[in-house]
Formats: sequence, structure tokens, C-alpha cells
Amino acid sequence: MIKTIEKYPVLSLTILVLLMLLVHLDVPNLTIMEARNFISAREMVQDNNWLLTTLNGEARYQKPPLPTWLTAISGILFGINSLFALRLPAALMVLFLGIFIYFFSSELKLSKGQSFRNSLIVVTSFYVIGILNEAPWDIFAHGFMMAGLFYLFQFFSKNEQLWKNAFIAAFFVGLSILSKGPVSLFALFLPFIIAYGIIYKFKNFKQKVAPFLAFILLFIAIGTWWFIYVRLADPKAFLAIAARETGNWSSYNVKPFYYYWSFFVQSGLWTIPAFIGLLYPYIIKRVENKKAYRFTFLWTIIAVVLLSVIPEKKARYLMPVLIPLALNTGFYIQYLIKSFSKITNKKETIPVYFNFGLIASIGVAFPVILYFILKNDIQLYLYNYISTSVALLVIGVLMFKYLAAKNLKNVFYLSILFMASILVFAIPISKIFNKNEAYNSINNLHKLENSNHLTTFSLGEITPEMLWDYNGKIKNIYENDIVHFPSDNQFGLLVPPGDIERVVLDLKQDYNYKLIATYNANVGSKQKDRLIREYYIISKK
Repeated sequence: MIKTIEKYPVLSLTILVLLMLLVHLDVPNLTIMEARNFISAREMVQDNNWLLTTLNGEARYQKPPLPTWLTAISGILFGINSLFALRLPAALMVLFLGIFIYFFSSELKLSKGQSFRNSLIVVTSFYVIGILNEAPWDIFAHGFMMAGLFYLFQFFSKNEQLWKNAFIAAFFVGLSILSKGPVSLFALFLPFIIAYGIIYKFKNFKQKVAPFLAFILLFIAIGTWWFIYVRLADPKAFLAIAARETGNWSSYNVKPFYYYWSFFVQSGLWTIPAFIGLLYPYIIKRVENKKAYRFTFLWTIIAVVLLSVIPEKKARYLMPVLIPLALNTGFYIQYLIKSFSKITNKKETIPVYFNFGLIASIGVAFPVILYFILKNDIQLYLYNYISTSVALLVIGVLMFKYLAAKNLKNVFYLSILFMASILVFAIPISKIFNKNEAYNSINNLHKLENSNHLTTFSLGEITPEMLWDYNGKIKNIYENDIVHFPSDNQFGLLVPPGDIERVVLDLKQDYNYKLIATYNANVGSKQKDRLIREYYIISKK
């Protein structure tokens, strides 16, 4: 079975990723970042504003438009209000990234098996999957950049097809910039260039100067034309947004320099192998392709250092580091697969037994753990409970069996199957936490508006999740501590809980107001005030 899987790596990877990510793509709850991006995609289609992107009808130029275009096209094809449709392009980008990790590994002259396993490590890393539900636009930037670096590596390392590789590399690097600005240039491209220069050197570069300059000019042109267009078409809004975004780099979410230095934890399932793979003095003696290992090691460390220099830090900004980290971790996994059966030193075997033994233990214990989580709701998720429990129990038992036999290749693939089984069978069970009896969809507001011929406004910005659910635009009438009441004789007003007191004096002079409903977008039991709005009907006296 494993021989067949490794014989067709791209096909096997495709089947795995599609099963993992597409089966329950619409199940996870919408997040704030997704809501912002999906609203922009929806308004792009509904308002036909494909270049001057908006959020709630207001200019939103913080993010370049390429991922929004792809998401909007998917929405046109499969439903503009379908979470499956809008999440589909980002999910497919995980597959795109995995495929180019495989191709890139092959360019490093790694074996077919190791290259395939590198791609499996990256697509099953915790934050590569997790980023889809938090900030899907990141995966586009780093996926396209990885494709660009694959062709750039060929450009640097070979003396034929220079112009072809330069142009294709520029195309993908340009798409990366058009997905999230210069983020991936700094986090992935620059560390790659530095690491390549140190390890492989830029040999025979004189004959490559002209195509390399063309590469730079082309990716700049592809990546920046939209920014230039918006700067000319809407300069006031563009400059205001640019100033705000630039200020965030040094004043927003500021963390200490060492904040990212537990970065290997973001690989989830591969935390311990990733950490050990970074123990350079230990690993360098045990790998066959030492030059390639030095390259991936430096690429990873330089990326972390560069990200650490930026004052603004968020956990999701570490996602690009997981790309060279997956390549680097693959060297340790390859060593274990080839040599673990011969290792007798407990200092080397204990971490392996602990890491994969922990995964196996979770699999064996999962039926009991899940039973106590579900309790009285087990009937609602009986199929998912049985399928998840059987799959993980069998995987856990087999992992213990092959660990005892020191067959690390089988243990590795069972670990991949462990992750896939959770995503395929267990994801729907997450709905058990959606237990807010006070939940009241703001989409219901449209019936009230239609029956009373009302236009709804908001006191302060409406949160993206509620705006997405509302499926329309809601103008904010409270700006700079001033309420700008509309001219309508009667209108609706969405107010944060208790905030009606902020404007009650203004209302009493000229208006009557009445609380009609409370809309609550909290799906779980934990109540966040930002997802609650009281709805008042305001009428002139």
C-alpha cells in the first residue's frame, strides 16, 4: 500500500488534501478575518467593484485583491453566500503549496519518498490548516511564493532555460505580492535568497544578470499595478489606509523579540520532530544531503529572525516559517525511517517513542474522551462518534505495534492518517459547542425592515461576523464622538448592549425610541458583547 502511495506522490497528496479539507469545509464557524474577506468578495460581485474593493461599502485597500477575485469567482460558480464556495480557493491553495513543496524537495536532490513526506508534513502542520479559518489570504501569498521560489531555485542552480525560469518565477512572486503585499517577500523570499547565497552561492551569475533584472522588474510590475491604480483612482482613502497600516507595524500587537522562538510548536503533530530537526550539531552528522539540510536549516532560522525584528507580531505571521521548517523536519524523519531500527541510544529513541506514543495514546483513549465530551448529545453525533473512535483506535493500536517493531515509515504514515481521520470524521462534532440559546440571527432583521419600511443604521461599526450574516450594508452614524442622525422620519438603529445611553439625550430632544429585538451572533455559550446588538426603532416626534 505504501509503495503504491509513494509511487504516485502528487495524486496521493491530492486525494489526501481534498479529503481532509473539502469534506467538511463549510462546518467550522465563521471567524472575524474570514468575515471581512468574504464580505469584500460578496460586495465585489454584487456591486461590480472588482478593483476598488470595499467592506460595508467603504474602501478596503488593506489587502490586495487577487485572493478576493478568486474567492468571488468561486462564489459566482457555487454560491456567493456559501461558506464552502468561499473557502474552496484557500483550501485548494494548501494542495498547491504541498505540490510545490514536493517539486522543490526534488530540486534539492532528495529522494522521491522524502520529497513526498516533506509535502505531507507541510499540509498536516497545524497552522497551515488552521490559517484557513483565521486569515485565508495568507495561504495565497505563501503558496504562490513557494511556486516562485521553485522556479527561482532552478534559475540559480542551472544554466539552461534562464529566461523561462525567470519569467515563471516573476509571475508567481508577483501573484504573491498581489495576494498580501510584501509580506511573503520579507518572510519567505528574503530568507531564501540569503540562505541560498550562503550555502549554494550564486555561481555563473554574470550570464544571469539580464534575466534576473527582468525577473525583478516583472514581479514588481505584476505585484504593484493594483496599488498604483488605487493610488491614482482613490488617493485620499488609499493614503489614509496606508498610513494606518504602516503605523500598525510599530505600535499594534507589539511583542518582544523572542516572541516567535517557540515557532516549531505551530507545526502541531510535528512539534517534537521539528524541534529535533533544528538541533544542527545532532542532525548534520546523520543526514545524507548535508548541503540541502544546511540550506533548509538556515532558511528557517533566518525567517524567524527577520520576523522577530518587526515589532508587530501575531501567531499567524509564523505560517511561512512552517514551509522551510517542513523541509527541515523531513531530514530527521528520513533519518528515523532509515536508521531507527538500529538505534540503541535511549537519548535518541525516547523522544521518538514519546512523540509518536503520545499520538497513539490519544488515538486509543479517544473513544472514552469523546464519550465524556458528548455525554447526552452522543445520539446527535453517533455516526461521527463511531467512525472517529474506530479510526483513531485502530490507528493508535497499529502505531504502538509498529513503534515496538521500530518500523518508523509505517508510524509516519499512520500519523498522517491520524490527522486525516480527525478532519474527515470528527469536525462535525465541533458543532456541539454551538449551544447559545440566546442566538438570534441578524439576518432575521430584513423581515422587520420590509414590514416597517425601515432603513437600518448602526451606532458604531458593526462587527464583520454580524455584517456577513446580515447580507447587506449598514451605515455607521456615530463617528468622532458625534451622532449624525439620518433625515428619515423613522429608521432602525443597531446599538451595542447598553450603549443607547450614549445618545439618549440627543434622542429625547427630537425622537421617540423603542427597543424591538436583540440580535446575538454568539454561537457558543461564551457571550461576547461585540457580537450582540440591540435593535431600536427611532421615529421623529
